[in-house]
Amino acid sequence: MWKEKLKYFLLLIFTGGLLIFQSCTDDDPEPPSESSTLVTYDEVISRTKEEIEILISFAGAEELNQYMEHDIIVYNVTYKTEYLGSEIIASGLIAFPEFSGESPMLSFQHGTITRHSDAPTSDLNFYGLLSSFASAGYIFCIPDLLGFGSSTEILHPYYHYESTADPVVDILKAAKELSEILDYKFDGNVFLGGYSEGGYATMAGHKMMEESSPEGFNLIASAPASGGYDIKGMQEYFFSKENYHQPYYLGYVALSYKQIYDANDILTDIFQEPYATEMPDLFDGSLTGSQINDNLTTVMADLLQADILANIDSDPKYQYLNDAFALNSLHEFVPTRKMIMYHGTADITVPFQNSVDTYNSMIDLGASPDILSFISLQDATHESGVIPYIIDIIETFDALK
Repeated sequence: MWKEKLKYFLLLIFTGGLLIFQSCTDDDPEPPSESSTLVTYDEVISRTKEEIEILISFAGAEELNQYMEHDIIVYNVTYKTEYLGSEIIASGLIAFPEFSGESPMLSFQHGTITRHSDAPTSDLNFYGLLSSFASAGYIFCIPDLLGFGSSTEILHPYYHYESTADPVVDILKAAKELSEILDYKFDGNVFLGGYSEGGYATMAGHKMMEESSPEGFNLIASAPASGGYDIKGMQEYFFSKENYHQPYYLGYVALSYKQIYDANDILTDIFQEPYATEMPDLFDGSLTGSQINDNLTTVMADLLQADILANIDSDPKYQYLNDAFALNSLHEFVPTRKMIMYHGTADITVPFQNSVDTYNSMIDLGASPDILSFISLQDATHESGVIPYIIDIIETFDALK
């Protein structure tokens, strides 16, 4: 997975001992008002510019050190957002550069996770390291996304547009409020990035920001990477494979849509037994995607019902599924703010062609090539594309500040 590619960074933390955990004291400013988006905040990490440079150099990304300019402080926050029309409390990390001038925001959306302990606010070793990019002069946000952190009472709404986009947009509002409380200066400009499911979340957040035009936020650019934006196209890809190495993706989407659309027959419509019956227990938040895969099969003819494999596009019985795919796909969105898409050409996990098709669809529908661009990560797989992508967006966004 995307995260596994970066796991070796953790060695730096344990060998360097550079994480400093702190809690808010009685000297902290007053808590936010009941009318705000922000609910709570606690300081959890501080790191100096010199420590950050050591981490980045040791990781072999010395070219990024030229952008690292400030000490940082990271906060664990909770904030209000919406889920299926009702208020829910979401959570995430917000990092601030120790800088007296004005800073833009950069929100980075994580890839697919299933285990609650892998959420950003739970895995401070990994995401505390990622938060170091605030040193480049950003108010840096990492939302848990719903179903993790403060909202584990629900299943993560996997590849559902509104429930993905809302917490991305609302953590920006919470960060703006927190910057005012802590006397940091936000310049009003916003950047969005994310990889894998985070790429989908980034494009969803971009779309929602264009549709809702939240006051006080100027979206400069987004950089979605390696996401499955055309969900129907993803389904067709899965169904075309004799073997697919990440079968838990299919279960995740099915359980998400079961929860959201009250689709009570979706598991037995899609999956053979015993998988249809066992699937809900596999997504209780205790297992990783790889551990869930160990309880499934990679053989599509054994995992999926023969009828849906043959008739998903012709039998009205499955129209509810095709409708859900269409409602939550993003390939027919026409961005009017800068969007730079990335995808590895050797990616077979989330296929490269899905991004190509999404890009072509947007251009055909009227997106300007001056607004929408596509960067192919040559020979990169879903795993190996992560580092080149992160390096490139730090350089690209810096030029757009």
